[in-house]
Amino acid sequence: MKAVPHPIPYQGSKRNLAPAILRYFAKDINRLVEPFAGSAALSIAAAAQGLAQRFWLNDLNRPLVDLLKQIVEQPEALAAFYEQLWNQQQSDSLGHYYQVRDEFNRTQDPPLFLYLLARCVKSSVRYNTCGLFNQSPDKRRQGTRPDTLRNNIHGVSGLLQGKTEFSSLDYREVLKTVEPGDLVYLDPPYQGVCGKRDARYYSGISHAELVDALQALNSKGILFIVSYDGRRGDNAFGEPFPESIGLTRIEIDAGRSSQSTLLGFSEVTFESLYLSPALTEKLNAKPVARMECSSIRATLANYGIAEAVMAREYK
Repeated sequence: MKAVPHPIPYQGSKRNLAPAILRYFAKDINRLVEPFAGSAALSIAAAAQGLAQRFWLNDLNRPLVDLLKQIVEQPEALAAFYEQLWNQQQSDSLGHYYQVRDEFNRTQDPPLFLYLLARCVKSSVRYNTCGLFNQSPDKRRQGTRPDTLRNNIHGVSGLLQGKTEFSSLDYREVLKTVEPGDLVYLDPPYQGVCGKRDARYYSGISHAELVDALQALNSKGILFIVSYDGRRGDNAFGEPFPESIGLTRIEIDAGRSSQSTLLGFSEVTFESLYLSPALTEKLNAKPVARMECSSIRATLANYGIAEAVMAREYK
């Protein structure tokens, strides 16, 4: 299979898990909607497989959305700017990075953000309490080479140009306007791993408000998938959704996460994937409220969808 382009290095991206998640897409999707788009890894992967006709990328992080829009609509101008910026770092790599970071925090200019993401430690987004990007540079490397990034930018533009709308709205505003024929993929800030505040995001979200929003989608019969809670070994992260909203939960083997490695853990991380009742019915799958990984293969045999999805197979 031809490699899927990925121009935005982004820790927490669903790029490696995308093949597993796409197994649960219904056929004949009109529009794929991502209220928490991040690096848009899932939309890019879905476009590469021709699984949707149109796309809506939304994220509360405005510079990130503006960067996605430039990738899609102005690929060569963005690639040329990045190449120029990348070449400027040769005489003083670290000093150059901090200068670009200061300018980005002042201007919020999306092309500067692309350079920072390609150059920072483990491509990990971090913000301070004032909402300013404060991640340090990776001293071992100088970021994605311009020719590689140019190919990825043009690859994504070829997949999404003329098919994609962009916005930076509260996710609830997006969900209010979705329509039958859409499939919504929600990847909200990951629960339970960073205390009350997660430095990767501008702000957290309320679990109760998210539940209410999903119930509203259910009442409209909207197809949706949610990546939400998870576990590492026997340790569960985050509050699962209540059984009353009728979601089907599947665990996906996400391998050993980068955060686990940094914290000195060796356990494998499993992420939960929730399917809406409308999607479960469309896939002719039997809803199961909870599943342990040890039984997932046998359980999925009852779904009539596919054999168990283990994302590690696609890395």
